[in-house]
Amino acid sequence: MRAEPKPFFEKVYEVVRLIPFGRVTSYGAIAKYLGAVRSARIVGYAMNNSHGKDVPAHRVVNRKGLLTGKHHFDGTNLMQQLLENEGIVVIDSQIQDLQKVYWDPNQELKFDD
Repeated sequence: MRAEPKPFFEKVYEVVRLIPFGRVTSYGAIAKYLGAVRSARIVGYAMNNSHGKDVPAHRVVNRKGLLTGKHHFDGTNLMQQLLENEGIVVIDSQIQDLQKVYWDPNQELKFDD
């Protein structure tokens, strides 16, 4: 008997849980890794829905390093504070030296459905 495929949000959470401490990735990179290239926005919806699921959603930013999901975190600057606690420099809601802290699941992981 074949197992049911995992829901897309659960696949997103699995990838996000693999982002190393002190690193970030983008919504689009996760979507591409999951074979849904044009689904960056849906990855964002998954992040918005990740509260209470033990998912480090603060490590997911837009492709330019902007903290576009920050308004979904409690407190005024919680997303930024979490990133700064991991050594990531954020100025005006933008990650500095993005290339240095960027983690691309498409280069780091092998897809295993």
